[in-house]
Amino acid sequence: MNKPITVRSVSRSKNKGEIKKPVSEILLNMEGVKGDAHAGPWHRQVSLLASESIRKYESATGTLVPDGGFGENITTEGFSLHHALPLDRFISGELILELTQVGKKCHGKTCAIYKESGECIMPDEGVFCRVLHGGKLKAGDQLEYVPRSFTLKVITLSDRASSGFYSDRSGPMILEEMERWFEGKKLKHTPTPLILPDDKETFSRELGSAIEEKVDLIFTTGSTGLGARDIAPDVAIQHMERQIPGIMELIRVKHGMVNPNAALSRSVAGLTGKTLIFVLPGSTRAIKEYMEEILKSLWHMILMVNDIDSH
Repeated sequence: MNKPITVRSVSRSKNKGEIKKPVSEILLNMEGVKGDAHAGPWHRQVSLLASESIRKYESATGTLVPDGGFGENITTEGFSLHHALPLDRFISGELILELTQVGKKCHGKTCAIYKESGECIMPDEGVFCRVLHGGKLKAGDQLEYVPRSFTLKVITLSDRASSGFYSDRSGPMILEEMERWFEGKKLKHTPTPLILPDDKETFSRELGSAIEEKVDLIFTTGSTGLGARDIAPDVAIQHMERQIPGIMELIRVKHGMVNPNAALSRSVAGLTGKTLIFVLPGSTRAIKEYMEEILKSLWHMILMVNDIDSH
């Protein structure tokens, strides 16, 4: 559910690492807050801090902190911002901010904010955004919090499953694995399953449509072997702008050491635009093996394709 947030104060500073001073209004362009030290072509252009976090600090320390006192550009009311997640958005009129990072490294005694307050809550509860569309912001304005929802398409390639000869088990297994992964990350998603025959034209059309619709994640299962109708890798590669060979090579080597037949899979991974594509084998055993490795770095991959440096 989208959540309204009230802007309590807007602030800026000429230098980094110092308390920001409240102003009547800020102008945000594609580099951040105009006239602010942190503006620039990077992922932490704009900083936000919830007054809920500030009050918690004040209650614990007995110290009153002015708006902008922790170096934040925007002080808000109505939602504890550190519960938001990267790629969530804050919208006010034409202004669109996208969250890129929750918290940051504390610079300790070298920071002017730390020297003045004795402690800083930005490393734990501050959030940082980049500007997707510019606009103006002032105290009293409303920000709409819009959590990111991901689209997931799972395509099963099987002549027999598509004809009803047997029930698909691999596609549902991927859906279940992804459901658990999204829940664990507290992320929203919309899944779409599809069963197709091992047909090049049909698969190419459906894969192309999903990419055109800018689906975030596409998983396919089946049709990765050496048979005449094992067409998935050949078709998928034609739709990929860039391949991600390392992860599939790792899986083949890891499980091929135990089961040599596992090394025969022609599974591939890659991306087109911001769509990640994973072409997996059809057996349920292989699905478990592949998903176990892919899910370890999937969030990092999502951040990377969205140009967020999470190192």
